[in-house]
Amino acid sequence: MSLSVVVLAAGDGGRFRSAVPKSLHAVAGRPLLWHVLAAAAELHADRTVLVVGRGDDEVCAAASSLGLGQLEFAVQPEPRGSGDALAWALPRLGDGGEVLVLHGDTPLLTARTLRRLLDEHQAAGAVATVLTPSGERRPIEEAGGGAYLFQRSALDGRSRNASDDDGGEGGEGGEGGHDLRELIPGLRAGGGRVVTTEASDGELLAVTDRARLAEAAAALRRRRLDRLLADGVTVTDPATTYVDVDVEVGRDTVLEPLTFLEAGTRIGAGCVIGPNTRLHACMVDDHATVTQAVGVEAHVGEGATVGPFAYLRPGADLGPGSKVGTYVEVKKSSVGRGSKVPHLTYVGDAEIGEDVNVGAGTVFVNYDGRAKHRTVVGNGAFIGSDTMLVAPLVIGDGAQTAAGSTITRDVPAGALAIERAVQRIIDGWAQRRGRHGRHGGQTRRATSDHEESEGSGSLGGG
Repeated sequence: MSLSVVVLAAGDGGRFRSAVPKSLHAVAGRPLLWHVLAAAAELHADRTVLVVGRGDDEVCAAASSLGLGQLEFAVQPEPRGSGDALAWALPRLGDGGEVLVLHGDTPLLTARTLRRLLDEHQAAGAVATVLTPSGERRPIEEAGGGAYLFQRSALDGRSRNASDDDGGEGGEGGEGGHDLRELIPGLRAGGGRVVTTEASDGELLAVTDRARLAEAAAALRRRRLDRLLADGVTVTDPATTYVDVDVEVGRDTVLEPLTFLEAGTRIGAGCVIGPNTRLHACMVDDHATVTQAVGVEAHVGEGATVGPFAYLRPGADLGPGSKVGTYVEVKKSSVGRGSKVPHLTYVGDAEIGEDVNVGAGTVFVNYDGRAKHRTVVGNGAFIGSDTMLVAPLVIGDGAQTAAGSTITRDVPAGALAIERAVQRIIDGWAQRRGRHGRHGGQTRRATSDHEESEGSGSLGGG
């Protein structure tokens, strides 16, 4: 028998007091509507129809971009309750089969429960099956929840009659307007069999305001942590660990307290993440360590080390065994295998090769006030501490820059680049300024930079 899914999401969400449509508010990393559509998608229905309110183009565009299968849309012109909302979807459903109706504000509902609803409905030969909260004992005419399953033929001429005023939250009816429960007495009076199926505890929580949004988010995160714990992930303190619903974490990884793993993040096996770490849409390969760091749309290679106090901005790509250390910011740049950027450095719009050492205080100067430019550092290069690399620039393989240099021209492979002002020493300076000092006032000039470079201590590292 064919199956159609109707998701009612035409409510205006007035209690949210927000310019953002209710169904697009994020809960545990995904829009509220995503959770309902994701559960429905696992049923592989023949069609899925989303009922939206008039002018909800933003909701339609967002729903289409979620990647949860082909969607059709029906518009409820006025918010006249969930029965009326369903009526606007019926012309898109065909003539036979079964119709599963879901409220778009029940993110805790699972595909497992929906499959059981289908099985029990078919086993009972019911014209309608109502999903009810666990443990509820009410007359069937009063029972209601976040899901209803109907035989398609039972709905003709009935759904719109279930709602005939203009109150409530339309497609998610329940705030003043009539809802789908009003169909049940008519179906029973006509000789149809109506049964109920119980949902697991809390699954039918309807998110009608921001307080319930937070409640649902906490339940979803806890559900995800329980799954990770069962799959072999160590969560040191679940109460202070926040993992969004679509985050994946490999076996034997340790999540330390105050770790935030946000939408789209993938963590490999054997990693250590945290404490005090936030990763959003990041990819972390096996055996990497990320401590007290922030990453957004970044990639951390196998065995790499990040932090503490590092910031990986979008486009940061760290190779295997690399290191990005304390107070280092990386943006739209790659750091090659085994290369190290240990501390106090900004890397922007750069390509750093393998086995490179970048000394403390280095800045990749990528912006000239009008445009961004790239810097390329070859394999095995050594960048001395406090070097300014002014892009566009190429540092050749095995090249070296002396500490304190501002490099504005390309450096050939294997060469040493030094750019400094000539050092002057003024004897007796402290005494002249009223400080301790016994030397005379002679002025001495340092040796040339070329002579100075013969001493390795002048080049700097870090």
